[in-house]
Amino acid sequence: MDLGQNRRGVDMGPSAVRYAGLQARLARLGHEVHDEGNVYVPNPEEEVAEGKARRLEAVTAVCKDIYTIGRKCAECDEFAIFLGGDHSISIGTVAAAAQDGPIGLIWVDAHGDFNTPESSPSGNIHGMPVAVLAGQGPEPLVNVGYPGVKVHPTHMVQIGIRNLDPAERDRLTHSGISVYTMRHLDELGMAAVARQALDRLRHVARIHLSLDLDCLDPSEAPGVGTPIPGGLTYREAHLLMEILGDSGRVTSMDVVEINPILDEGNKTAELAVELVASLLGQRIL
Repeated sequence: MDLGQNRRGVDMGPSAVRYAGLQARLARLGHEVHDEGNVYVPNPEEEVAEGKARRLEAVTAVCKDIYTIGRKCAECDEFAIFLGGDHSISIGTVAAAAQDGPIGLIWVDAHGDFNTPESSPSGNIHGMPVAVLAGQGPEPLVNVGYPGVKVHPTHMVQIGIRNLDPAERDRLTHSGISVYTMRHLDELGMAAVARQALDRLRHVARIHLSLDLDCLDPSEAPGVGTPIPGGLTYREAHLLMEILGDSGRVTSMDVVEINPILDEGNKTAELAVELVASLLGQRIL
């Protein structure tokens, strides 16, 4: 899906990740893998993009379909990997994961995605999913799956943040969300940040991980919708996945914002496959 933003290309992200061999890689780790195919998404050209929440009706409809598929995975106690697409898909994926009781949400991203239509300079919904999941934003999105808040802000941790809109910065500061910016990572190191994140979520048994590939530095992951310099290194990203994987508490995840049009030889999708593998059991020793 690329309804949640203006720049075309991230709708091809799932195909790029499949081409990079995600299913075979996970099978080699001993996992039984089922590819459920794609959710139908209308072309952006077919939808009117105007107002403070652009393509609201279309994004809501797709997120409802994503929620329905996510519930099937949850009810079968399967680990669900959702391939995007822009980050607005998480409105559906997290709603599905959170219905069975409180979860933690680890949001690894260059951006806070905590805008509302009133604070967003662009009106692009891919900059709003964290706010929506906290119960703030357009009512149709907030109520995807079932009414109201999906994850309480104190059960949310953001890692890798380095680009915020002015009003969004103020909102995030007073939100109750634990935010680790790139400065925190520089000062503390990834191992400490990852373990602190898990400790902050110690009261919840299950964690949904939402991984936006623009969390990485563009030198590592050039094929993303909104690249921002100064991101995670290759090893920092793998270390985060390894520590989260060791915890055994991550039960579902998103992999989003891969744009093959901007990529170099499918480098970003291949890196995404490596990171998912690190989360799900790939180890050096």
